[in-house]
Amino acid sequence: MAKSSGKVTIKKYANRRLYDTESSTYITLDRLAQMVREGREFEVVDAKTGEDITRQVLTQIIVDEEARGSTMLPINFLKQLIGLYGNSMQNFVPSYLEAAMDAFQRNQSAVKDAFSGNVFADLAKRNMAMFEDASRAFSSKPKAETKSNGNSEMEQLKAELAALQAKVDRLSR
Repeated sequence: MAKSSGKVTIKKYANRRLYDTESSTYITLDRLAQMVREGREFEVVDAKTGEDITRQVLTQIIVDEEARGSTMLPINFLKQLIGLYGNSMQNFVPSYLEAAMDAFQRNQSAVKDAFSGNVFADLAKRNMAMFEDASRAFSSKPKAETKSNGNSEMEQLKAELAALQAKVDRLSR
């Protein structure tokens, strides 16, 4: 059995079956799609010739996903992509698309990081505490320490809001 952290070789036979040399089993295109989503490295080779056919198999996975109704590729994009075949820019397209997808994934990660940690839930809790303090202040005599505590809490909320705004500004650039 091959090492699970290394690159797995998948052999494609003439009968269109895919054989996973790591698990010594036949697999489907759906399993290959799952491996991609898991970040597993693999290559698909023609069992007879040894030719690397990974690109064709990955393209087939995309075609199958689109046919199932999981459409992600806009028609205009597909037309533009087809139009670039044979064009003088054809050699630049793969590296451009790869860079664009890398940038998209970095931005997606940055947005997840910015909105993780329940920032909004923490702000809502603090706001509720402030409103409760304010309602107590109106219903009874305010104490000097409550007022100073409320001011420091208000300053803390302003600082957190400024930090959140700075994150959003960074993400929008």
